[in-house]
Amino acid sequence: MTALKQYERLESGGLWRADADNQRRDVTVSFGNATLVIVDGAGRPLTHWSLPAVIRQNVGERPAIFIPDEAADETLEIDDDLMIDAIEKVRKTLSKARPQRGRLRQAITWGVVAGTAALAVFWLPGALMKQTISVVPPSKRAEIGATVLGHVQKLTGPRCKGADTALALLHDRVFGTDAPGQIVVLPQLRQGAMPMAGDIIALDRRVIENADDPAVPAGYLIAAAQAGMLRDPLADILGHVGLRDTMGLLTTGDLPPDGLPPYARDLTEQDATWPNDATLIAAFEAARIPTTPYAYARDGTGKRTQALIAGDSFAERDEPVIMSDGNWVRLQGVCTL
Repeated sequence: MTALKQYERLESGGLWRADADNQRRDVTVSFGNATLVIVDGAGRPLTHWSLPAVIRQNVGERPAIFIPDEAADETLEIDDDLMIDAIEKVRKTLSKARPQRGRLRQAITWGVVAGTAALAVFWLPGALMKQTISVVPPSKRAEIGATVLGHVQKLTGPRCKGADTALALLHDRVFGTDAPGQIVVLPQLRQGAMPMAGDIIALDRRVIENADDPAVPAGYLIAAAQAGMLRDPLADILGHVGLRDTMGLLTTGDLPPDGLPPYARDLTEQDATWPNDATLIAAFEAARIPTTPYAYARDGTGKRTQALIAGDSFAERDEPVIMSDGNWVRLQGVCTL
């Protein structure tokens, strides 16, 4: 999914507020491949909003007020008619592309007509889960991820918002400027980092505060992203809520809300799972991040992470710049500023 071609170079001014406790700021708004990009007056990214999840709060009024998702505190005010119309057109286009409940029911009916044998295969739990995952659109993934994150924060404490700009810069450096999703720093997270539905990566504050090098949190982000690629977080949710609720998501487009709080609790209590060393080394090299700082952060002795240390592509080269010293200092205060 990408923004419509005619809006690739469209920009406008706007007023952005990180949350209700912050003042509104003058910003520039533009379209990324799959995001609405918000930057400050110096051109530094403040945040990226997933286009499918953007919601307008005051339809028909000016200035238009947008939020990134239903659970967000952020707001964006835009008075530029062209940009407002562009965002609305993209949202309508995405809405038309989104699987509709009626269409899902029709697909099930067609499956019944196709024959008993095909139906039997479809209803196998594994096949049902794969089918459901394949039709859930990015907007619904973002909604589910935001809902799970809300339940997780009730257990870990609210997300830290003291260095959103530095956090956005780290996201862009690790994953690319047009990459969807966001990094959320939580006060306590036993796994260090974990992927969540909707391209959310939750990061424990200690990963940042105890590190001497931004390569450490960058490494945890890469590892979490790779873990999410190996095991889709949405598949974890469906495996937890069970066959009936998976069927409910497929046929109605919604998950019963009572299944997500227990899942959020189990998620925070799980042990960390890491991709194999070869996968991690390749991902670190592609992102131009050294593996050694991350390896020693996971194991201070280096004994259990020897392969990552030995496979560091930058061991004999100058370490690539991850972020400026000033932004690194600001990032380390993400939960205190």
